[in-house]
Amino acid sequence: MGGALTRYRVIAWIVGVALVVLVLVGMPLKYGFDNPSVVAVVGTAHGWLYMLYLAATFDLSRRVDWPPKRMLLVMLAGTVPFVSFYAERRVSHWLTAERPRTPEPVAG
Repeated sequence: MGGALTRYRVIAWIVGVALVVLVLVGMPLKYGFDNPSVVAVVGTAHGWLYMLYLAATFDLSRRVDWPPKRMLLVMLAGTVPFVSFYAERRVSHWLTAERPRTPEPVAG
């Protein structure tokens, strides 16, 4: 589960940053200054990265046995600016709180 969580966290941040750049930089440039270059590049990248985000979320949800509703809500988090950052923190909190703690071995 640790590798799946790490993959999810990394792609959640990448997708989140790409979406924020798209919305806060690309869209104003496209519609305010008639310069669609950022939207063309970042929008395409965000689309492909979002597919990886969906795969990472699905993989993680199957490994930790989430209900379908939770999985879908986390998947949708990548479509709203800044929400993927919030979802990433919540997912990390859920999974670290649910993980049973094993005592550290005592050095002799």
